[in-house]
Amino acid sequence: MSDAQEYLLAIDKNQQEAAHIAKEVANRIERKETKLVEVVQSVGEYLTDDDATIRAKAVAYLGAVLGSLDAKALTRQHVAVTRQFFCDRIDDATGLKESAQGLVALQRSSHFSAEDAAQVAIALFAGAQDLQQHPQGTRFIVLTLLSNLMSDYREALKKIGHSFIVGITDLVSGEKDPRNLMVIFSMLKVVMVEWDISTYIEPMFESVFCYFPITFRPPPGDPYGITAQDLKDRLRECIASSTYFAPHAFPALIDKLDSTSVNVKKDVLQAITACALNYEPATIASYSITLWDSMKFETLNAQEEDLSREALTAIQAIAVKLSETVTDEGRELPLSNYLRPITNECEEFLREPQAKQAKQAGQVIRSISSASPSAFNYTIKACLDPLLTMYQDQDTIIKRRALLEVVNEILRSGLTVYGISGSKAPEGLPESSLKYFQDRLFEVYSQALMGTPKEEVSFRTVALAGLICMSKIHHFLVDNEIGMVVQYLDEIVLLEDSLGRDEIKGHAIDGLLELSSVKSDIIMNITFPAFMARLPDSDEGEETYLPTLEGLAKLSEGNEVFEVLLRRLLGKLETVIKANTSSAYPVAILSAILYALEQRDLEKDPNLEMYFDRIVVGLGKRVEEAEESSVIVVDSVLEIIGSLTNVIIRTFSEPRQQEMFSQIRVFIPDFRAFEPPSRPRHSTAILFTYILAGTRPSISLPYDRNALFRNILFNACNPNIVSIQTPYLQQVTLLVNKWFSPQESHIIEAYKIEQLGRLNASPSDLGLQIRPLFHIAAALLLRTDKQAFSLITDLFDLLKTNGPEIAPYFEILLSPGPLLTKQNFCIVRLLHKQRLLTHILPLLSSAIQELSATSPDLPALRTSYLVALAGILKGVPSSVILPHAEILMPLLQQSIDVPVPNVKEASVVTLAVIISENSATGEGHLSSLITRLLNILIIQDANNAPRIRYSALRCLQIFPKAFRAELLLPFRKKVIRTLMKVLDDPKRTVRKEAVDCRTLWLGLDEPEEN
Repeated sequence: MSDAQEYLLAIDKNQQEAAHIAKEVANRIERKETKLVEVVQSVGEYLTDDDATIRAKAVAYLGAVLGSLDAKALTRQHVAVTRQFFCDRIDDATGLKESAQGLVALQRSSHFSAEDAAQVAIALFAGAQDLQQHPQGTRFIVLTLLSNLMSDYREALKKIGHSFIVGITDLVSGEKDPRNLMVIFSMLKVVMVEWDISTYIEPMFESVFCYFPITFRPPPGDPYGITAQDLKDRLRECIASSTYFAPHAFPALIDKLDSTSVNVKKDVLQAITACALNYEPATIASYSITLWDSMKFETLNAQEEDLSREALTAIQAIAVKLSETVTDEGRELPLSNYLRPITNECEEFLREPQAKQAKQAGQVIRSISSASPSAFNYTIKACLDPLLTMYQDQDTIIKRRALLEVVNEILRSGLTVYGISGSKAPEGLPESSLKYFQDRLFEVYSQALMGTPKEEVSFRTVALAGLICMSKIHHFLVDNEIGMVVQYLDEIVLLEDSLGRDEIKGHAIDGLLELSSVKSDIIMNITFPAFMARLPDSDEGEETYLPTLEGLAKLSEGNEVFEVLLRRLLGKLETVIKANTSSAYPVAILSAILYALEQRDLEKDPNLEMYFDRIVVGLGKRVEEAEESSVIVVDSVLEIIGSLTNVIIRTFSEPRQQEMFSQIRVFIPDFRAFEPPSRPRHSTAILFTYILAGTRPSISLPYDRNALFRNILFNACNPNIVSIQTPYLQQVTLLVNKWFSPQESHIIEAYKIEQLGRLNASPSDLGLQIRPLFHIAAALLLRTDKQAFSLITDLFDLLKTNGPEIAPYFEILLSPGPLLTKQNFCIVRLLHKQRLLTHILPLLSSAIQELSATSPDLPALRTSYLVALAGILKGVPSSVILPHAEILMPLLQQSIDVPVPNVKEASVVTLAVIISENSATGEGHLSSLITRLLNILIIQDANNAPRIRYSALRCLQIFPKAFRAELLLPFRKKVIRTLMKVLDDPKRTVRKEAVDCRTLWLGLDEPEEN
């Protein structure tokens, strides 16, 4: 059986096998084991078969062979003969797809010429005139072939002449498939731009505009991913491609602007924008007034914000295009002819500045004035003087504010056109007409900001925005004037009373921040001294320094500014420490530095080493040398210093961190000794905690690990320093999580055995001795170490003998401290909370069941179990809780009865989550659940604090939404009666929730009575 026969048999059953056959034939041609002419001869009988399907398969076989050939395999003669062969079969309707596929493959040959491309195009136009009668796949192949020819042989196709334009428009006429339209729009745009279509304007325009507007919606699961927006963008490019289309496009688009569809209007306005930017300026000039008249309703009487925005963009685009005609501003230009009626109409609307149209007129003025320097200068000359005159004539703040907002729009246009101060100005710009109004504008805005009553916040905010804008416009205000603006803002932040509203202060801070990016020297010379002068040398008890420090922190974005800020704040901190003031002031100063530091990209900051020297080393040494009475060794101050240290050192690379330890050992405590720490020793221990947190696990600590572990635990369990245990507990958690490998588990095991043995010998300090074990378990749990679950089981067993003392510590397992994070390089496994709940719930459930069966008279032990459960649930998200709802439901009901506020609250919150997400779990417990929740509301004692009553009401509100009405109706009257009493609760938040809850329960339908 010949290869051709095998292919024809395989093509319908196994396309991969057919492709393999064609590939083998192509390989033999390349190896010259057979000739192309022999391959053609082998299908000769099939090419003349009466069955059209067999003819098509034969052509497909030749195409598949050609597609598998190397680009250089065919000679020029081969290409010419084969091209003619496929072209002759284009008019065979059944084989059109296969012939086109063969030509697509042939086109890849290196000997395929421009002449071949022209002949193929002519053959397509002649033989595929009924293209729309073919299936979509066939049409797509034909269009792809033509698109490829236009991409590679455009000049040859242009030589075909006008017949190419006629041929392609006839070929694609009537197409509706979106995939094919994407190809068609791309090809037609090329023809419209590069061919001479002057004698075929209307047919070319109609060939694409007949699709406007696009209303296509892709079917679900569309494999091609073509969206309506893709089609709209391609179609818009076609409509805007040739200025010849203007007489047809603009009237048609304006007509469709009367549509009631928002989407159609939006498409029209976007099309007008594209046309305005692409047509010739002279063409746009002849339609500009007509277009303004058609679009002004969408702007000045805006009903839809999206349409208004699109209309403003189109109006601006016309001004941009007409600006290209500007050569001599003294002449009557198309631009001024276009802008004159716009500015006149906007000015009329601005005479009623409070009206909605006035605001829209301001948007129009900004739109046209930001189009170009010429448009900006024309608008300034036409509008600004009348605006300022109207401003002076107004007798109310509200009207003045509305006019200033319009002037602000013009100023923002100035920023767009002339650029921001400090940046490189665009070259060749004419002098701004805004300069003529400089003094007048500065006076008006200064008076509005500083001479208006302080209560007029909104008016002053508008004035402040205008001054900031003026200060940023390139070469508009001089430095002295910008300095005055900065002084205004400083005065607002530092001296004005807030009057219960800090909006103006916030805007002033934001303004200073904007100016610091363009005029940092003015900020450093004026604002920093003014702000620093407001900082007292000691805490006077009123915390007046907080707004000042907040402002300084926000102003420190630039490198130069932050460097100055850091130097001055550290100097102020030293003064405050020497004054031995309260800790609140140093904490505020250090918090300002921390805030500013956290806003920076420290990894790219060139001054990182300077921060290390001044903050980590400098403050660390200061702590080490401080006396016990110094404010710098107060815990709250040390915590902020530690946070600063942590933020800096965790940015260091691994080699730099290793080197770091040699620099800071001067204030790292020596953990080789076991003496109880003195107060300064404790201070440096806090810093060491934050250093450990920021250090990478790959760093080799300069200590014997076992000795360090033991020394930390000695301090953590030392009864003489109970009040300062926290840093040591955090240290052991960090050490175990980051540096202890599974091979060192024996160290932890030995310590556990030792501690559990000590508990039996000395139960009096049980809490002190057991707490480190919980922190060790938490550290191991974060990385789901198997030793964690063994240790947790041992701790759980302690509940039987020392429940009341042990149970509260189970909360530590999922809340080991704020430093145990991935940002601090800790090992935090994604499923550690799931693993804990899966491990602990069976233990708890089994223990409580056993207790109920054997020792029901031990309520204290039951309470201990439930306290432990509540502590764990506080740290578990709802997604982890829900899979365990069946086991948790009976445990939660018992927990609600426990006379421990934290347990009650955690249980009610967890219950609310389960009912909300999985109500079926609670259907069998409705009576018990509702009774327990109502008891919380009725019995108002210390165990049912307001926050717990609030949570109970929130939970009860879920019931009518989660359960079927017929399940809740038996309890409806009881719930409503109880809620009536809660309406007199002393706490307003509780009363409000009671009202909402009662409304929901009243909404349950009562059964109809016979």
